Amino acid sequence: MARDRNSEDYVGPIRRLLVGVLVLALMVLFLFWRIDSPRVERFRAMAIDAVVPSFEWAMAPITGIANLIGDFQSYQQLRAQNQDLRRELQQMKAWKEAALQLEQENAKLLDLNNVSLDPQLTYVTGVVITDSGSPFRQSVLINVGARDGIVDGWPTMDGIGLVGRVAGVGRETSRVLLLTDTSSRIPVTIQPSGQKAILAGDNTLNPPLEFLEDTALVRPGDRVVSSGDGGIFPADLLVGQVALGTDDRLRVRLSADYQRLEFLRVLRSQPHEDITDPGGLLAPEAEFFGPAAPNPVSLNTADIGDG
Repeated sequence: MARDRNSEDYVGPIRRLLVGVLVLALMVLFLFWRIDSPRVERFRAMAIDAVVPSFEWAMAPITGIANLIGDFQSYQQLRAQNQDLRRELQQMKAWKEAALQLEQENAKLLDLNNVSLDPQLTYVTGVVITDSGSPFRQSVLINVGARDGIVDGWPTMDGIGLVGRVAGVGRETSRVLLLTDTSSRIPVTIQPSGQKAILAGDNTLNPPLEFLEDTALVRPGDRVVSSGDGGIFPADLLVGQVALGTDDRLRVRLSADYQRLEFLRVLRSQPHEDITDPGGLLAPEAEFFGPAAPNPVSLNTADIGDG
């Protein structure tokens, strides 16, 4: 116990002495460092050159931590920029889709304007608002109707070829029966042979040709146009091209793009004569000139006996 007390008596004064010497040295160094003198400046430069390089190993962790903090801040900035770029990319994709849709609509409208028609034919352009296609009926609904002067039976076209005919007119909308519908039958002419036929819808995109006069004169690739027979459709409206189906039947590859019907042109067709007495077309009443034929007289047995 005596030894511990003696050691404590020596350690305390020595510690206080060292602290005082250190404080005094720091004060002297501070005052010396504040002296503005050329000699002192040279001494300070020599001290810095001698001491600072030896402290590079001690400053390496601090420098690494500072660089790491700077890199982390740069990473945060890059992450924020990346998020901004992704948002802008999503917006650009949306604008791209809108631009493509507008480009397609513009191309369809240009096709409608470039279709060459009879100058006597006028038209009304409508937008397809719904597609009621089904396995049993092929039709679309357009946004023009009786208020626009649409009449039942008028033909409709897209930017290239014939699509169908109006089969129901409302005040603001009309229903168009497509050529592919099973109830659709239109007379057509096959060029250049001039063969007449009936295009019969069968709910496929390539309806068959029926009642051909001479199939030997028809070749795949021949042009098919409306014949104008019956007075329902105007003549020379493009329908499509002849193609040989997998069932070895002559079919028509329709020129109209039925997969993307967006705009339809309703042609103001000339009114046709309504047939009220179809029997008169086949057996018209005969007119006789001269004396009337005698009425048949029934003969009785007495007259026969007298003769």
